Amino acid sequence: MRIEQAYVIVTAPGRNFVTLKIVTDEGVYGIGDATLNGREQAVVAYLEEHVVPTLIGRDPQRIEDIWHYLYRGAYWRRGPVTMSAIAAVDMALWDIKAKAAGMPLYQLLGGKSRERVMVYGHATGRDIDACLEEVARHVDEGYRAVRVQAGVPGIASIYGVAKRAGERYEPADSDVPAEHVWSTAKYLNHVPKLFAAVRERFGDDLHVLHDVHHRLTPIEAARLGKEVEPYHLFWLEDCVPAENQEGFRLIRQHTTTPLAVGEVFNSLYDAKELIENQWIDYIRASLTHTGGITHMRRLADLAGLYHVRTGFHGPTDLSPVCLGAAIHFDTWVPNFGVQEYMPHDRLTDEVFPHDYRFEDGHFLVGESPGHGVDIDESLAARYPYQRASLPVNRLEDGTLWHW
Repeated sequence: MRIEQAYVIVTAPGRNFVTLKIVTDEGVYGIGDATLNGREQAVVAYLEEHVVPTLIGRDPQRIEDIWHYLYRGAYWRRGPVTMSAIAAVDMALWDIKAKAAGMPLYQLLGGKSRERVMVYGHATGRDIDACLEEVARHVDEGYRAVRVQAGVPGIASIYGVAKRAGERYEPADSDVPAEHVWSTAKYLNHVPKLFAAVRERFGDDLHVLHDVHHRLTPIEAARLGKEVEPYHLFWLEDCVPAENQEGFRLIRQHTTTPLAVGEVFNSLYDAKELIENQWIDYIRASLTHTGGITHMRRLADLAGLYHVRTGFHGPTDLSPVCLGAAIHFDTWVPNFGVQEYMPHDRLTDEVFPHDYRFEDGHFLVGESPGHGVDIDESLAARYPYQRASLPVNRLEDGTLWHW
């Protein structure tokens, strides 16, 4: 078997997605997700100019060799563009290998470690009362775990909170980055009140999570972690920017609230110190941005040695291809924690037909050979790329702040 063709498909059925399709001379094909929100065209160029030409004629079953060829052979290693491109290739090759073997991907990885995959949904509201109604809706839909985000009095717009009741929030919502005003003091004073209200209404059995979106310093994060301890969060996510991994040491010293980080990571090395020092409890990387299944297996294995569990990134700015592959990975990986789930819209699901399904707060993996997700290319062609950017934060005095 040889790779005969490889090409990139860009489509925007509601939002932008980048898909790599690899076709073999035996007619077996695989697809991988290469979406990098706000930088999609950078990955497209990397794939088309630097990766696709090197794939033609290669044996698609030599996944390990091809991964190292693309990672080590480029000289310029790591980075979100490079690793997203490698991930798309890797995902597509695992899809091909599983199809050729006639088995679902999770079987090729080693079989099931669980029967179903617990997910968490997103509940947001402009104030606490509105947020509680969204939590209630998720509970009624069967969710056992819910991420809770609410507006803060005195802050007009907050990343992670929908602009209007009943709507999903959209991270990339403008042609060029919008600028939001941020106040750490107002946020820190408000969040404990949110979780007190959640526990008062929903009791102790619901798993509740919260995302800080990298907005705090380590000592501020330590304060927040300590103040929400009575509400025993499932995790506190991305409480500080993680370029300085040592910052998590200080947070860990002050709070027992579980910590999660990693959605902007693109390599095992971004998390190495965090894992080995047990400064985090969950690793939040995604298959698409962290080099695909091959590299994520290594990251998950390292994490398992130090009691760190997976909690993969799963927003709507990653396509159903990534989500489908992640569900197979989640079904197999021994040290699974939880899977993020933001439902894609109807058009996206039509462009990317899939066999995974949501039921009673969990994903059930499909049994189709491969990762179980396909792309309708003719339908995808109806939705051209539209530039969209993530926002930035400024303090009330105008200082550009952490993101």
